[in-house]
Amino acid sequence: MKRVLIYYKGFSGTPGGSEQRVLFFIAHLQQQCQVTLAFCFKSDLETAARMYGVPIDLSRLEIVIIKPQSRLLQRLDNCLPFYRTRRLKALARQADVCISAMNTADFGRPAHHFIVSLTDLGDNAFTDFVLGRKRSGIARLGRAFRHFVAECLLRPLLGVRSPRTIITDSHEKIYPNSLFVERLMHDFYGKFNAIVVYPFTTFQTTLQGVPRDPLRVNYLGRIDNDKRILEIIDIVEAARKRSGEDLTLYIAGQLEPSTYAQAVTEKCATRPWCRLVGKVYGEAKERFLLAGTYALHAQRDEAFGIAITEYLKAGLIPVVPDEGGAAEVVNVPELTYHDDHQAVEILARLLHDQPFRESLRLRCAERARAFDGQAQRQRIQTLLDNILGT
Repeated sequence: MKRVLIYYKGFSGTPGGSEQRVLFFIAHLQQQCQVTLAFCFKSDLETAARMYGVPIDLSRLEIVIIKPQSRLLQRLDNCLPFYRTRRLKALARQADVCISAMNTADFGRPAHHFIVSLTDLGDNAFTDFVLGRKRSGIARLGRAFRHFVAECLLRPLLGVRSPRTIITDSHEKIYPNSLFVERLMHDFYGKFNAIVVYPFTTFQTTLQGVPRDPLRVNYLGRIDNDKRILEIIDIVEAARKRSGEDLTLYIAGQLEPSTYAQAVTEKCATRPWCRLVGKVYGEAKERFLLAGTYALHAQRDEAFGIAITEYLKAGLIPVVPDEGGAAEVVNVPELTYHDDHQAVEILARLLHDQPFRESLRLRCAERARAFDGQAQRQRIQTLLDNILGT
């Protein structure tokens, strides 16, 4: 029986595409392998598996926490993952196959690395590139000096490879989670051994007879600045004025204590057509999605967009930016916008142009088939079997 080591940050209770995928990895691999999980923090794996409906046998898993427990060592490890890397390398020596389900990781040997986040790769220069940051001369010199110390002195001294070194190593296998991410990484790192693998999405509709509101826009996801929720509210408000229709916006997501969440709450409180419904899971999530007709997404640097596949599978018509993974997922140019004003125009036309709306609804339904659960499950199983060499 082969021994497989999977590295992942852990399960925080916030749903996302990377969580679904690693759970499916575990469920499939433990049927034929001895699986060890290397987490950064203690996680309630049982609850996570139940939340996503993925059957996992906890009695057949070994779970190891690889980040240091002391606060000082944790801060040091966040800057330069020496402690974490040393633990991973020790575990990797006992494994036949190593998989990082959380970007790149230094196992000390060739491994398989699944990219899940563009801005959490551990490479500040790549983060600046993705976000389009242009630093002043002094800031640029400071960043170059820190880069030299970390990459040319500390990493070689401590035996920790950088993300660039891992990505450009021809023995490593890198799996970007969209064509958009692959292009960005190729532009920055040059050619590398890449295979694009979309995240696994488990959502499927089963309920019948849920009434669909023809004037309802849905948003499902995190409530934070990256998702541009305040801009989504502005777009719907402008579309209401532009169309003259009583358009409503329903926002589903965990309202964690933050300045941004407070701003969203206050803005919704002054607009009776804008409603915060909190987090939704299971049947409540399905009812939430099926009750709408449209969906609105505003993050422009989205690596993929799990929620957008769920919009499609629930029969919604998503309006998304014309860049990033969101446009790739929808794959309908007429539903992509370059700026917020164009998003307003698209929504208004969908409300008033019935042939246009019906045509796009059918195209979205066709696109949803690409993310059918059974088809995705078979693709992931084939990939994992190839990784195992079976």
